[in-house]
Amino acid sequence: MDFTVRPVRPEEHERAGDLVAEAYLADGLLTFGEDDEYVHELRDAGGRAAAERTEVLVAVDGDGRTDGGRVLGAVTFVTAGSPFAELSGPGEGEFRMLAVAREARGRGVGEALVRACLDRARGLGAQRMVLSSTPEMATAHRLYGRLGFVRTPDRDWFPLPDLPLWAFVADL
Repeated sequence: MDFTVRPVRPEEHERAGDLVAEAYLADGLLTFGEDDEYVHELRDAGGRAAAERTEVLVAVDGDGRTDGGRVLGAVTFVTAGSPFAELSGPGEGEFRMLAVAREARGRGVGEALVRACLDRARGLGAQRMVLSSTPEMATAHRLYGRLGFVRTPDRDWFPLPDLPLWAFVADL
């Protein structure tokens, strides 16, 4: 692996947030524009990193110890009770806002970020990991399936009337 997964550093907050927002916008995963409130939330990696029961992880070029490593991907890991938890309940970890820079795709960055979240959840004694995904994210769904996640329609939900989110659950 020519990259490292670790907690985001304060000097990386802006780049990590921009990467997530840019990926969601460029991939057509959002039906609204740059000025939407949710896009601002995607960009606010620093706000997420400072929140209780929340951790922003990044994948960076190289060993991750030196300054200036390029941020290749980011994900937000939460547990029940986090202000960013959407689906998780007691005994569950959750991840949100997974994104990989276009130029880093195909290098295993997304999988490494998801595996890091699974490891965090296990380390906290969680029994399950949950996530929400739009129906259009077929590539991500294949990754989730390879890592043991199963579609769980009874936990699907709608944050907006025209925005279905599919639930996936993995036993740990």
